[in-house]
Amino acid sequence: MEQTVQQGNGAVHGSMGQSQAASHEAREKLMNDLKQVIGDAESWLKEAKRNAAHNAGEAQARFDDTLRTAKSDLLRLQDSMAARGKLAAQSANGYVKGHAWQAVGLGAAVGVIAGLLLARR
Repeated sequence: MEQTVQQGNGAVHGSMGQSQAASHEAREKLMNDLKQVIGDAESWLKEAKRNAAHNAGEAQARFDDTLRTAKSDLLRLQDSMAARGKLAAQSANGYVKGHAWQAVGLGAAVGVIAGLLLARR
């Protein structure tokens, strides 16, 4: 039976670790994409100033397209993060239901440690 519990714990920790790693990768990708969008926008605006009326429409169209892409990437990341958050919450809920006394003990220990740290200040 202990083997089953340990295997169950590993599955919870494994899926949470994978979710956190995927979330970190998604955030990094989003940040890189946003930096790229900002850089592109700045260069297009500089180009539009240089070329004034000739290429202003083209620069505006490219800027709008890039902005649309960034918005859709943000919405996809938001949906992905929400789904991962729900998965993590379900995993935690399943663990707590299966190991209620361990969860209570862990919560009490964290509370005592936090109380001691706050009392020292």
